[in-house]
Formats: sequence, structure tokens, C-alpha cells
Amino acid sequence: MAFAGTTRQLAGMVRVGPVYTPQSLRGRGYAAAVTAQVCRRALDVGAREVVLFADLGNPTSNALYQRLGFRTVADHAVLDFTT
Repeated sequence: MAFAGTTRQLAGMVRVGPVYTPQSLRGRGYAAAVTAQVCRRALDVGAREVVLFADLGNPTSNALYQRLGFRTVADHAVLDFTT
């Protein structure tokens, strides 16, 4: 239905991602459940920090991540200077 992956723990930190729910199943709380579970698991096995990158232009995922306790700490832009 939905999935959320994590990286291996490195220096006490685990990164969540990717998080995905098929479009036909969105809005049912599946992403919230799997994201909360992988975060809990990371903390249970000793991670001191759990981080993720999110698209600030996606209010749905940002609202979910805020409900789970994440907060914005930085914004970044990707620039491509190829011609």
C-alpha cells in the first residue's frame, strides 16, 4: 500500500526516504503510519536524529511531517549551469 525507507544509521543519524503511497490510496493515513513506524524503529535502535528531505512546495507531505514532529531547519535550491 505505502512504503517508507531509511538509510543505515551513520554518526547517530538516520534519513527517512523515500516515502510513497500510490495515488489511488492517498488520503487514508498509510504514509503517516509507515513514516511514523520507520522513525520509531530508527530511534529504538539508537538513532539520535531522524531527518528527511521534503519538497516545501508540497503542503500535504509537509503537514504530515510536522504532525510527526519534524521541523524545517534549512531550505536549498538545485542549480544547473549547463548550456
